[in-house]
Amino acid sequence: MKLMLVVGARPQIIKSAPIIREALKHEEIELQLVHTGQHYDFEMSKIFFQEMELPEPVVNLGVGSGTHAWQTGNMMMKLEKTMIKGRPDMVMVPGDTNSTLAGALAAVKLSLPVAHIESGARSYDMRMPEEVNRRLTDHCSSLLFTPTSSCVSNLQREGIPKQRIKLVGDTMYDALLQHLPAAAKSGVLRKLSVGRDRYGILTLHRPENVDTRETLSGIMKAMMMLTDLTVLFPIHPRTRERLAKFQLLGQLEATAHVKFAAPVGYHDMLWLVKHAKLVFTDSGGLQKEAFWLGTPCITLRDTTEWTETTRLGANILVGSNPKKIVAVARKIIGQRDIESRLQKLKNPFGDGQASRKIIAEMLRRR
Repeated sequence: MKLMLVVGARPQIIKSAPIIREALKHEEIELQLVHTGQHYDFEMSKIFFQEMELPEPVVNLGVGSGTHAWQTGNMMMKLEKTMIKGRPDMVMVPGDTNSTLAGALAAVKLSLPVAHIESGARSYDMRMPEEVNRRLTDHCSSLLFTPTSSCVSNLQREGIPKQRIKLVGDTMYDALLQHLPAAAKSGVLRKLSVGRDRYGILTLHRPENVDTRETLSGIMKAMMMLTDLTVLFPIHPRTRERLAKFQLLGQLEATAHVKFAAPVGYHDMLWLVKHAKLVFTDSGGLQKEAFWLGTPCITLRDTTEWTETTRLGANILVGSNPKKIVAVARKIIGQRDIESRLQKLKNPFGDGQASRKIIAEMLRRR
């Protein structure tokens, strides 16, 4: 069985790592790992490949950044040539990036079956490019692997036949369980001079948050107001560029309790999230990782595709209003037993065996 797995962004590498490892255990699977080069910082992606001990992609398409239409179209043209040459029996696409949609569309136009990993997640906010990518990918996939039962319900409501849907759990949870022992050896707390439970970690990268001065300024104002907490900010290069453009960078750098850091690897980030007092993020993956690690999460968005985390009270949506961000953060800081409460919550994302179930199902259906 020739299996072509298409990735392009760092979260996709994390989601795919357990699947890659499981596929390599089976001699009857020929794995063709393709990197679209969606992120301009491919060197950072290479670090993730090395850290997670993954094989090098058979090809890096080197697409780079651009508008959504340009990037998706360029990836489709290059992926089409790659698929014609590689002649896979199935194309697998994880997540909800432009690489996901480009891989699915290129494959289905060639009459190749598509398997979508992490299918069925919905925020029902079509202003988000990721929501568009998720929904279109699901509707042109022949095999849909869902992380939760609510994702199954979403797909069934949209008319997708139940025989195409397989509830397996979340491969990101597989990855977290597999890599937590290595993360425990991280020296990142010492390196960044932060104490356990004495800091909040901030990640921010979505265009709707960083491309508008008013929105970005509101979030940064909240961070500067939280003087009772060290705010650790591993800053994305694009976010730093926007802060400088909007003349916010100098003000933040002069704020004593806001601490900038370079982007960190997967193991370091797991350890930082595990020992943070709380997490501020607009990342979908980090919402789940915070949940699994028992750390309260404040999501800097108005909607989330991971509604399970909000229903269980582990994740609170606050948008970009500085007063709301600060009020929710201070309420969390004042709750002494919140970590132990979160750690007792039932995990709706599976048992950590999603990758094994995915590969077994693919071999069964070949």
